[in-house]
Amino acid sequence: MDVPDTQQNYDKQSELKAFDDTKAGVKGLIDAGITKVPRIFIHPEALENPSSPRKTRFIFPLIDLQNINKNPIKHKEIVNKIRDASETWGFFQVINHGIPVSVLDEMLRGARRFHEQEIDVKKPYYSRDVARKVMYNCNFDLFSEKALAANWRDSLYSVMAPNSAKPEELPETCREIVIEYSDHVMKLGCNLLELLSEGLGLKPNHLKEMDCAEGLGILCNYYPACPQPELAIGTSRHADNDFFTVLLQDDFGGLQVFHQNHWVDVPPIHGALVINIGDILQLISNDKYKSIEHRVLANKVGPRISVASFFGTGPLASSRIYGPIKELLSEDNPPKYRETTMKDFFEYSSQKGLDGNSNLSYYRI
Repeated sequence: MDVPDTQQNYDKQSELKAFDDTKAGVKGLIDAGITKVPRIFIHPEALENPSSPRKTRFIFPLIDLQNINKNPIKHKEIVNKIRDASETWGFFQVINHGIPVSVLDEMLRGARRFHEQEIDVKKPYYSRDVARKVMYNCNFDLFSEKALAANWRDSLYSVMAPNSAKPEELPETCREIVIEYSDHVMKLGCNLLELLSEGLGLKPNHLKEMDCAEGLGILCNYYPACPQPELAIGTSRHADNDFFTVLLQDDFGGLQVFHQNHWVDVPPIHGALVINIGDILQLISNDKYKSIEHRVLANKVGPRISVASFFGTGPLASSRIYGPIKELLSEDNPPKYRETTMKDFFEYSSQKGLDGNSNLSYYRI
């Protein structure tokens, strides 16, 4: 494998700044006709796994939510499945979740339309200011000293709750569908919180009353085809710094979950949504539910489109303190984490960047 020398005559910060100043993202590199991955994208994680075989011996959890509220036996069965998946995988897929497939498909098309516009149309949205309600950029942690390398991905982020972006702030190419999709996702998220609460042995409204559905951010990711996917990573290994995430992915694949010391592919299923537990839900459940590392591989073909909906208030100021839920604690199960606010947790994890290390270890008692 022809791997460029990443040390010799290489001013990483200058190259990062030159790339960021284009405001064209990874797509701009592809549009310019590059045939080799720039050094800032050569990722040690990709080099460690140049041709690791796909693991197929695991069956990724798939849960059918059909008739969940019409049949008490079915309801209990689904609660048990979600609990088991949240404890062992930290991930599961749901079908018959109530969001029309036509809405899912249009959301993916809307994300693609934004990223494939002329660069001059996208540039006004390009920013690294986390206070903005709508923001397009390439790698939130591009300049983080701890980030191992840049990820092969462009993103459009929109705050949809509690103080959502105004319709006119959203890009015209995806405005209507982002608003419609976020309404659907919020309803689904509230339903999932009831099931997750029951799985912990709590009342259905417990997690909702803890404001776990107060914040919602929609992240539209665009992974262009990569000329050297063996050198780059679409998204490096990480766990999410929220309560939980609802992910819509297209049929390209590439998402992997770290399960029992193996990277396991998450199979794309048209009409399904991937749900994963975030760090804060692991913290308040006192390790009952697991926030598991995952990543996205770069691919020779593309673009891959995904839309991640994060339940959490992120950088917004909030007085609510989160610690292990008192009802879950006992002499045999003392608190494993110290308390934090969502804002402090977000700021810590953002400053740390995707460095391959757990956000939670900093908060563990």
